[in-house]
Amino acid sequence: MRNDITRRDALALGLSAATFAATGVAAQTSNIKAADVPAPKREIEKGASLRMLRPVRFVQADEDVFRANAAKFTKETGVEVKVDFVGWEDINQQTAVTANSGAGPDIIIGFSDAPHIYIDKLIELTDVADYLGKKYGGWQNLAKIYGKKAKSDSWIGLPFGASGGPLIYRKSILQSVGFDKVPEDHAGILDLCQKLQKAGKPAGFALGNAVGDGNGFASWALWSHNAALLDEEGNVTINSKETIAALNWVKQLYPTFIAGTTSWNDVSNNRAYSAQEIALTANGVSLYFSLKNDPATKAIADDSEHQPLPKGVAKISPMSGLTLNAMVFKHSQYPNAAKAFLQFMLEKDQYEPWLNANSGYWAQPLAAYADAAVWSGDPKVAIFKDTMKSTYYNGYNGPISTATGAVNADYVLVQMFASVATGAATPEAAAAEAEQRCKRYFRRQK
Repeated sequence: MRNDITRRDALALGLSAATFAATGVAAQTSNIKAADVPAPKREIEKGASLRMLRPVRFVQADEDVFRANAAKFTKETGVEVKVDFVGWEDINQQTAVTANSGAGPDIIIGFSDAPHIYIDKLIELTDVADYLGKKYGGWQNLAKIYGKKAKSDSWIGLPFGASGGPLIYRKSILQSVGFDKVPEDHAGILDLCQKLQKAGKPAGFALGNAVGDGNGFASWALWSHNAALLDEEGNVTINSKETIAALNWVKQLYPTFIAGTTSWNDVSNNRAYSAQEIALTANGVSLYFSLKNDPATKAIADDSEHQPLPKGVAKISPMSGLTLNAMVFKHSQYPNAAKAFLQFMLEKDQYEPWLNANSGYWAQPLAAYADAAVWSGDPKVAIFKDTMKSTYYNGYNGPISTATGAVNADYVLVQMFASVATGAATPEAAAAEAEQRCKRYFRRQK
């Protein structure tokens, strides 16, 4: 993997202050407004060093600028920081090993509700979160849901951003089968997908154990039928008539997909769309970004459009965001250094260039960063800007907890839909099995 940033890359991506030393690229004028808020006072431990684990990048500049910012922190504080990038499917397992063994990385950036699985293993980050929130216009909704303990103002995670997964489709192919865009209703979506299949350009949505795409599709199918894992009091409501309706719909939809989607991981639909094997899927901006920046596939990018996930019978698009969520473990010998590092990485001089470099892949958790340059460039990227304003989240519609995190990490919803799609279970049997699995997690939590 390429770990450097060329001058051409930097200019194209609009990188600024944090990469200036490494690239020689002049800083952009910033529109980000920051309040005059005193930073928390903490003394970094003598001889401190940190090890951090986070998910591998889908956009190369994510890693490049992240590493440049970490190096800048080392230069300013003397604290060595080792950042390891691991596969998306591996991050949950490695987090579990770290939490259960009480050894390993000081900091892990996991996904979404990961900190809620390991609450008793983590240190609070409330002082950092309060400072950043006051300075940068407040935390967005998803950040507060995933960052705070349920029914509490105590922060156990520090969200860095979220990747939205709207629809992406080939405009010319949809038009060739009589559609200008994807319909908002379930019957219309099914009709479109049937016609795409007949045209030899089918849809493809992940029904495998994929952290982003699999969980994303299953959650959308559920929420767009007004079904939910929990009610507001935290009672398991997955086995409902709304869930049965969602399962029956996916059973009808699945035969229109390209073959093999039950084994797809988080890169599978990218490859199928790029190879022009499918004309419709849901994905983060990385797919469009890679197509746009490769001369061989730029024509596909030009013919691609994004659209929020259809509402179905919901009142608004039930589109959430896969959230990067940092946590600091109690076994760390250097908690002050860890807090200082996370705070440093979310400050304007570091965060803004990282946000711009991601080209919209990770949307900001703090309101002030909505004025970053990345959102005023390519209009096809603007749809990702408000990802963290979403009111949908893992564990919706109840309080987030260790159990809701475990349900998501073990792909309960994905496997429920996949079993029905493939004919391995009836909708009624799959919903009942999912209910039993969920209730086991909640009994353990008690």
